[in-house]
Amino acid sequence: MQEKLKQAYGNYVEGDRFWDREKDIELLINKLDEGAHILLAAQRRMGKTSLMQEVKRQLSSRYLCLFVDLQKAASAEDAIVDISLALKPHNSLWNKTKDLFANALNKLTDTVEELNLGEMGIRLRAGLTSGNWSEKGDSIFSILAGIDKPVLLLIDEVPLMVNRILKGEDFRITRESRARVDQFMSWLRKNSLLHQGKVRIVLSGSIGFEPILRQAGLSATINNFQPFDLKPWDEEIAAGCLRALANEYGIHFKDKAEAVMAKRLGCCIPHHVQMFFSHVHDRCKRRGRMDFFPDEVNDIYENEMLGIRGHAELTHYEDRLKLVLGFEIYPLALEILTETAVTGCLGRQALAALQKEYEFAQSSAREAEEEILRVLEHDGYLKAGKGGYVFASHLLQDWWKKRYGLFHVPVLERGI
Repeated sequence: MQEKLKQAYGNYVEGDRFWDREKDIELLINKLDEGAHILLAAQRRMGKTSLMQEVKRQLSSRYLCLFVDLQKAASAEDAIVDISLALKPHNSLWNKTKDLFANALNKLTDTVEELNLGEMGIRLRAGLTSGNWSEKGDSIFSILAGIDKPVLLLIDEVPLMVNRILKGEDFRITRESRARVDQFMSWLRKNSLLHQGKVRIVLSGSIGFEPILRQAGLSATINNFQPFDLKPWDEEIAAGCLRALANEYGIHFKDKAEAVMAKRLGCCIPHHVQMFFSHVHDRCKRRGRMDFFPDEVNDIYENEMLGIRGHAELTHYEDRLKLVLGFEIYPLALEILTETAVTGCLGRQALAALQKEYEFAQSSAREAEEEILRVLEHDGYLKAGKGGYVFASHLLQDWWKKRYGLFHVPVLERGI
């Protein structure tokens, strides 16, 4: 029987929309069963949130599984509110949590359950200050550790929240902001150690966590979390996904067109594979012919994947990079990526030449360049090749070249 797979919509997939990753899931569950805390690491659009949701689904009979999204959080107080609200579906835990916020809820005890989550969050937030959030958070962890089954606390977008606290709107690290991050991460570390074996924590996010903490000199605050690296699909797995999608939607790949698609991507990031299929599906439906041939792949890639719709999907690579690096050194990062996209490989001479063209108030050009390259390599933009740095993804390289490369003069050709 041919495998079938429905297209993915929204922020994550689970259940029968979840493709591959069986070995990753098995390994991650084994680590959690052994009591490990996990730092889920991968480049953008790799499926980290989907993996967390699928593990949550599979473990829900054995664990109390709580998923917390900190995408909008901007402080430790916000994080405590979001963790607290995750307990609302569990009556006994929620009643104990409400007791922690009795002063903020005061006379609302009869009507508090009628509030929506947004209103409830506002009420809980009113009961938190910079002086009491850690105590309230300690109490929530104690509540979780006191139940008769293990707890799996999956916290998404922690690095995004920490980055906001650390850099603020002007993207500058101050002594005060560093102290706030240190306090939050030390609190999280303390509770992860105190309740080891009762509460397992998985941290993840759409930007790399370790580079952000390193910028603040706080890398040691996550050294009790085991890194779990989620890799791209290989071309065979990606082609299998494309075939399963085609089987579901009545598309007939001819002469192994799906393998050509996977090879064209180079780095088979799950979201990009699904995106490629979506363009193929739309074209086949519009023309009323469901056969798709290898000689059509490049046209879809050039005009759809790298077109306006593809642009909207890929601009998040720019946006997230600005968040991590800040305004001062981002222009150098942009030029490094453009230089690599245009020339195909960023070598030592080009890097040395670029250093001479930039000056920074907070660091030397060499230090800024080293920081940028660490972030670009950690977050999957570039990888080290034989002659220097190259793009990990053909799609990202081609998109970056199309967006910025038209008027770019390679640094070693300037002034010739």
